[in-house]
Amino acid sequence: MLNMHLVKSWLRYAATAKGRHGLHSPFMYRLADKVIYDKTPYPEYGLVEDQRRKLLRDQRLLTLTDLGAGSQYGNRKQRRVSALASNALKSPRLAQLIYRLVRDTRPGTILELGTCLGITTLYLAKAQADARVITIEGCPQTAAVAREVFRSAKAGQIESLTGNFDEVLPDLLKTLPSLEVLFVDGNHRRDATLNYFEWCLPILHEDSLIIFDDIHWSKGMEEAWERIKAHPAVSVTADLFHIGLVFLRGGQAKEHFTLRF
Repeated sequence: MLNMHLVKSWLRYAATAKGRHGLHSPFMYRLADKVIYDKTPYPEYGLVEDQRRKLLRDQRLLTLTDLGAGSQYGNRKQRRVSALASNALKSPRLAQLIYRLVRDTRPGTILELGTCLGITTLYLAKAQADARVITIEGCPQTAAVAREVFRSAKAGQIESLTGNFDEVLPDLLKTLPSLEVLFVDGNHRRDATLNYFEWCLPILHEDSLIIFDDIHWSKGMEEAWERIKAHPAVSVTADLFHIGLVFLRGGQAKEHFTLRF
């Protein structure tokens, strides 16, 4: 079904988005020029895309547990791995952008909320080989397939947790001294998204990168994005339509950018 809200949001985005040459912020210009629009074919791309191709051929039938937006809590449905890989995974172009953003950040600890089948998780891990990568998935069936992917790709630094974010995340955060990359790619409800940001904020710092997925997916997600932009701790944001980037750079004036991607 066509998401008319998304279509209208895309038209607004397309009318206002700028390329690198429309930027007057040295910080954002460098990020756009050296990272967002970087065309380098990093060798890790091929390694991760090999795993995607395996998933696209996988005909196993999974009974899914969906805890996020667009379903009732605990709603269950059957889907082949190949169909899930085709429809639910980040495109190579977007996943590789996330890889470059993480590579540029050089994090010690990465936290992903929403593993799905683990392809974006692999990109996170390959971007910084010595980082601690923690990923949480609400659906046990897809989490099990993702763990197979991690083993196949020899990504031993990935710690895969399964459960409801609201239950798993608070206890996990008590064990983490700091967090350099937070990727929120699950639930997709306004209040949940805001909660995850607030819960993680005490261990985020001025060199941290926060990535929010599907910021224009619904009215509620757009409201969450506007609230996050206005938060006193946030100094710089970038709207790339499919994802939003948030920086907590101390001492920098608040600036918001809409970048063409």
